[in-house]
Amino acid sequence: MVEGVHFRLQAGWATPAEVGHRALAGALSDLAAMGADPGEVYLVLGLPQGFAHEHAIELVRAAAKLAARAGAEIAGGDVVSAPVLIVSVTAVGWAEREQELIGRGGARPGDLVGVTGQLGAAAAALAVMSGRAGTGAGAGAEQAMRRARHPIPRLREGRALALTGAGAMIDLSDGLASDAEHIGRLSNACVRVELAKLPLASGVAEVAQRLGVPPWQLAACGGEDYELCFCISAERRHAAERAVREAGEVEITWIGEVLEGPAGARFSDERGVTVRVDGFEHRW
Repeated sequence: MVEGVHFRLQAGWATPAEVGHRALAGALSDLAAMGADPGEVYLVLGLPQGFAHEHAIELVRAAAKLAARAGAEIAGGDVVSAPVLIVSVTAVGWAEREQELIGRGGARPGDLVGVTGQLGAAAAALAVMSGRAGTGAGAGAEQAMRRARHPIPRLREGRALALTGAGAMIDLSDGLASDAEHIGRLSNACVRVELAKLPLASGVAEVAQRLGVPPWQLAACGGEDYELCFCISAERRHAAERAVREAGEVEITWIGEVLEGPAGARFSDERGVTVRVDGFEHRW
């Protein structure tokens, strides 16, 4: 993660601790999307001139706190000088057998499409912090910003879904629009998503109203929510719901199905009309 691209170190945006947390959360989320257990983590810091020593310690401590919570271990890394703050994380995951891991290309026609948790917090937070949503933030917007600054990688949920039989899975780092497209293309199938069914994080509807856009736009187009999108056979629906509920603190929302047809993703709005939905560019 690079300062000026993925985050900004200034009042109201992100503290060094939040940067450390988010950088590791993003890497661990990739492991969650494969159903892998986390192991070693390697952390490389590129520090610009004048970056305070105590801020570097604050960043690493926040990453170490999340690693401990996730069952991972920061095993090494490096510190170098850089023109801006750069945080590079390598997270190693593992499974007992290769067959336990999930890729993005296993969705099949007839599968249901589900997501964990709630979506849109990161996009809503970005709109508020950049000033696009007007001045001042309501209670809902404040909740969205807290969620965006402290994303939780869904490691236990990803493992539970892998063991339950999900055929394809991806973490929502680039936004549902882009990530569902990845699953569809790699699976040679059409992932159909009903935008009105997307579960919205607190504050998303409030910020969307300020922006004059439908709430699903923030949930589908914004990235870095780090929830999981997955495809699983209809017969395993209730088993997946039970497994995720037992694994963590979030629920599954069913948002669509996998169809025969052109490889990729297709989105319909609240009227059932097919609409174009573009993905996320990495800007914070």
